[in-house]
Amino acid sequence: MVLPNFKENLEKYAKLLVANGINVQPGHTVALAIDVEQRELAHLIVKEAYALGAHEVIIQWADDISTREKFLHAPMNRLDSIPDYKVAEMNYLLDKKASRLGVRSSDPGAFNGVDPEKLAVNAKAMGQALKPMRIATQSNKVSWTVAAAAGLEWAKKVFPNAASDEEAIDLLWDQIFKTCRVYEDDPVAAWKAHEEKLGSKATILNKEQFTALHYKAPGTDLTLGMPKNHYWESAGSPNAQGEYFIANMPTEEVFSAPDFRRADGYVTSTKPLSYNGNIIEGIKVTFKNGEIVEVTADKGQQVMQDLVFKNDGARSLGEVALVPDPSPISQSGITFFNTLFDENASNHLAIGAAYATSVVGGENFSEEELEAAGLNRSDVHVDFMIGSNQMDIDGIREDGTRVAIFRNGDWAI
Repeated sequence: MVLPNFKENLEKYAKLLVANGINVQPGHTVALAIDVEQRELAHLIVKEAYALGAHEVIIQWADDISTREKFLHAPMNRLDSIPDYKVAEMNYLLDKKASRLGVRSSDPGAFNGVDPEKLAVNAKAMGQALKPMRIATQSNKVSWTVAAAAGLEWAKKVFPNAASDEEAIDLLWDQIFKTCRVYEDDPVAAWKAHEEKLGSKATILNKEQFTALHYKAPGTDLTLGMPKNHYWESAGSPNAQGEYFIANMPTEEVFSAPDFRRADGYVTSTKPLSYNGNIIEGIKVTFKNGEIVEVTADKGQQVMQDLVFKNDGARSLGEVALVPDPSPISQSGITFFNTLFDENASNHLAIGAAYATSVVGGENFSEEELEAAGLNRSDVHVDFMIGSNQMDIDGIREDGTRVAIFRNGDWAI
């Protein structure tokens, strides 16, 4: 590495993820999902977690190359069933109320050329088998954080004109450190100020309780209903044990859930989506009475259609997130081909499951009660980006009056 003070900043980053992200407390169990390429960061995270009193840190290693070989050669009957040991591990982590830290560095196109049917079948099987973990995570029963690390193949896609592989990795690490405020003298204080700024917008939206949102931009004209007693969240949340955590690092969004039964119109993506090892571009989705009736894409259309039409609940939306175009990630002008970053550069929607916390008291609702409240239930949750500096969003009140929320891609409320 030639990035100045890299080791020092990587240590600061590891501390930030452990102390601020999942907020490790004495006695915690931690599950770290990370790529084999990121061994150095993994060791720092393990060290920091134990230093804060964790009783156990479990590393779930990932490797694009071996996983690609599995998809290329494994028979379908191995891909559509999940081994018992994976379910047993999930149950163990749930029993321990384990904090989950996922560090993403995968090649966005790792599975390009793999049979889309294999990818779809395995994704559906995983979603169904690990559903209890998804429910626990989306209702904040446990702390969880999604972060990133600079993987070589990912860095080369983001910075194709870099002079060398090393320079590409340095450039990506530099962006990760900038957007996660690692370069600040006091990253913890910088995050607190950022959270307060986002929280102030969530407070305004929660007081308004709009009955619907109307999106208007080139290629987009969409009206989304909002559930009664919906709740807008920002950077941080408390878990069921009252411990505060930050779900995404970086984050620039204020988010809630639409009423999955009320969506009409069409929307066009403004950034590529990396999903299931494929890059999907030029997505256009048409909604009627809350359901997707048509979805097309300029690239990766079959993968997108399999996502929508082959997964329970994937024909409706589970999240609506507001991100101003002037946000630092957007203004970098970089397409990251990684949802964690690209969703924080753009207004976005999520196909599939809603977070239980998106209605007041929802973390204590049953699945049936959440559905009755208007929150979509599904085995998937996939964000796609729709924002731009040409997007206007209105909030619609019960009496039909409109309030400007976004104008030209920025906050107006």
